[in-house]
Amino acid sequence: MNNHRSDILFFFAVMLVLWTAYTVRDVVMLIYVSALFAVVVSPAIGGIQKVRLGRWRPGRGLAILFLILMLVLAATLFMVFAFPPVYRDARQFAADWPTHMASLSEGLRRLPFGNKIDPSELQKYAAEIVGGAGGLFLNLAGGIFGFFTGILLTIYFIVDGERVFQWMVSLFPLQQQSRLSSTLLRGQHRMRNWLIGQTILMTCLGLSSLGVYYLLGLRYFYVLAMYAGVANIVPIAGPISALVLSSTVAALDSPQKVLGVIAFHVIYVQLESALLSPRVMRSTLQLPPLAVITALALGGSLAGVVGALVAVPTAALVAVLTDEYLVKKKTESALAAVESR
Repeated sequence: MNNHRSDILFFFAVMLVLWTAYTVRDVVMLIYVSALFAVVVSPAIGGIQKVRLGRWRPGRGLAILFLILMLVLAATLFMVFAFPPVYRDARQFAADWPTHMASLSEGLRRLPFGNKIDPSELQKYAAEIVGGAGGLFLNLAGGIFGFFTGILLTIYFIVDGERVFQWMVSLFPLQQQSRLSSTLLRGQHRMRNWLIGQTILMTCLGLSSLGVYYLLGLRYFYVLAMYAGVANIVPIAGPISALVLSSTVAALDSPQKVLGVIAFHVIYVQLESALLSPRVMRSTLQLPPLAVITALALGGSLAGVVGALVAVPTAALVAVLTDEYLVKKKTESALAAVESR
């Protein structure tokens, strides 16, 4: 009777925790994203600590400070050299958009069945596309307060992450702690590799888009290339949105540029699928495409763009936990018994 009462109380306690987490899901998501960034940055901290200058070796605090200074320097260089053309192109794009939409609507009317196209509806959809493109950059930070709060949380997770990890494991039964700890460490390794690999793929697409858009003579190519690189962190949906946005801008000039943009994206997707992604993501995710799509749909529905960003690495962690605790693996003796039948 006491066991049943404990099970009932535990069930309601879990439901209360889940309800509370859903109520403050924005805060939980901020904490979770900060923990993910801490997982990614921790190996860099460890690498800095291995540097020796004679007998002196930097401590953890100094390594964190050095990494922060390097990130600030990189951000400063970006603001000095890359941000001015991006900002100029973004302002020009916003100023020219009504005129371009009018000419695009007029061109569509000359096509067969073009008189059935409502220009106001087309402009509304285009505004949603542009708003979604800008919304990606705005939602990534979650506001200035959320951005700096995330930075502080990431630093605290780097400093105290090991202690927090051990405390969370200690909440479980003693006989399960060793197994749970090793399982979570495997999941942490897969999540870290995915995020690092995705950053490499984002950089590759961003730089490739910058070169191709420049050669095509595409207007606002700085903004479009930057968006393509950042959007690539969201699998499937990100590259598709980048293709739609760049094709729309190319359509304002000529059909040849539209074909060039489409050809570039098709070729790049093939190269990334066949060459880049297998090499970068080797032995990391091991998730079927259906699991990736399902994770993206759930993450986007629960927490928007930020949810989609963390959906796939979370699916990798869930896959590790499922494989360890739910999947029933046959032992060698069981396999031999089955084969003997």
